[in-house]
Amino acid sequence: MIDHRQLQAFGSVIEAQSFDKAARRLHLTQSAVSQRVKQLEESLGQLLIIRTQPLRPTPAGQQLLRYYRQITLLQSDLLESLGDAQVQGFTKLAIGVNADSLSSWFMDAITPLLKERQLLLELRVDDQDQTQHFLRQGEVIGCISGSDQSVQGVNCIPLGRVCYRALATAEFKQHYFPNGVEPGGFKQSPAVEFNPKDELQDRYLKTFFSIEGDYPRHQVPSPQAFVDLIQRGYAWGMVPDQQGLPLLEGGQLQELSPGDYIQVPLFWHSWNLATDASRQLTDCLLSYCRTHLESIE
Repeated sequence: MIDHRQLQAFGSVIEAQSFDKAARRLHLTQSAVSQRVKQLEESLGQLLIIRTQPLRPTPAGQQLLRYYRQITLLQSDLLESLGDAQVQGFTKLAIGVNADSLSSWFMDAITPLLKERQLLLELRVDDQDQTQHFLRQGEVIGCISGSDQSVQGVNCIPLGRVCYRALATAEFKQHYFPNGVEPGGFKQSPAVEFNPKDELQDRYLKTFFSIEGDYPRHQVPSPQAFVDLIQRGYAWGMVPDQQGLPLLEGGQLQELSPGDYIQVPLFWHSWNLATDASRQLTDCLLSYCRTHLESIE
């Protein structure tokens, strides 16, 4: 039997990324929190936390973290159904989301849920091809991913497709591609990528221009600053239609190669938990995406 106080101390340390901050959250001393985590490790016979900066759960700790988040969500659901006003409070939802979705449509999609329930969001952000690692490590209850490959105990539901187009200012396009957009021009024209794991620019160049290899690029890990750099004329980049179409229609940006775009499918992966909060979250995402994203057929 896992001691609940020890499990709570472990989960709080991982969430807060600090024994001291976890102690303040739990209204305990740091030594008390450390002792509880140590006792839990001893009772399970496993090291649970790699005590580096940042703190990281071991493989055993990842499994325990997933269990902790699941029972916390189930407990919140139970207390709400019992209507216990003394203990009922906010329900924390840890969600993995790609940066483009977060900056363009995600908040609109979950607004109905935020209005209806007392929720605290804990968002983990990465590229759409990388968000699943949050789910595997037990850090989130669900994630938006570009992959349809799921894992045991996790539901995978298609959300829709997002179109990404290569955009730049008219001045940028004229400067680097005076004779039209051709492969040679990309060797001199700087692109912008979200982070080193962002492969959209590579896919675009390989698909439409048969280009592979290095080319000049900025790294800007912010969707807003990403597009701003393009608008200022310092780069070209792959922009989702939710952000890019208004700029195209307003004349601020142009497509490098009109009609050539990359379609990225998005999927919702979530634990197979029958709680009201997780079910309503899924319903909100599906309802919004059916209207605002292209269908995955």
